[in-house]
Amino acid sequence: MASNSGPGRKRTPGNPRRPGRTRRTRARIVGVAGLATAAVGSLTTPAAAVPGPATAGEAPAGADRVLVADVGLDDAAGVAESLAESLAGQARTQRRAAAAHAAQEAAERAEARRERAQEARAERAAERAALRRHVLPVQGSYVSTAYGAGGGQWSSGAHTGVDFHAASGTRVGSVAVGEVVEAGWSGSYGYNVVIRHRDGMYTQYGHLSSVSVGVGAQVSAGQQIGLSGSTGNTTGPHLHFEVRTGPDYGSDVDPLAYLRRYGIAV
Repeated sequence: MASNSGPGRKRTPGNPRRPGRTRRTRARIVGVAGLATAAVGSLTTPAAAVPGPATAGEAPAGADRVLVADVGLDDAAGVAESLAESLAGQARTQRRAAAAHAAQEAAERAEARRERAQEARAERAAERAALRRHVLPVQGSYVSTAYGAGGGQWSSGAHTGVDFHAASGTRVGSVAVGEVVEAGWSGSYGYNVVIRHRDGMYTQYGHLSSVSVGVGAQVSAGQQIGLSGSTGNTTGPHLHFEVRTGPDYGSDVDPLAYLRRYGIAV
């Protein structure tokens, strides 16, 4: 006799085909539901535990089992949905926290940049102010001989600078930022220093007892350049101070007018 189970395959008598996975899963669900239904029935109405023939208006036998299984699946779906909503809420909270943290860091960086910019502006302003700053060459002193005063003691016939009263060894400072272009002995000026300033003008400090800077040195306003004395052609210790349009003798201008231009009251 020909087999209807397919070529090369034989079915063993007495060993029916094993049910598929879908059928096995459904059977387990129905079985569990049946046990639950039986347990509930035994606690409430024992007689209802024995199924009887269905009559008009009654649910068919086994309907309570499907209902219990459906309730269990609905509960599982509800738990899954609730868990998904909770995870989504946590993700939204984390995103909001990350965005707030990033915004705070950006604000802090912007504030740090503003502070650095303010500090840089303040430093530049201080540097500009320092470049414009002028001071007296001898602090707390006064003019003992005016500019242009006449007399035979000056070779040109007139005083080419002003004399500031200063005892020997008094500190002498540069009147402004500049570069030293001459330092050392200079004939009738004795030991002297000449400085070129940022405004293109030159200042000279004569009759010094000692010089404390060299040619090429960069000096700031008030920086010590030497000590007053009585070297060269002089009758006593003082500071001879000149302002020139160039580094050499004969290009002098009124020193007090120059200082007053920068707010120095003399």
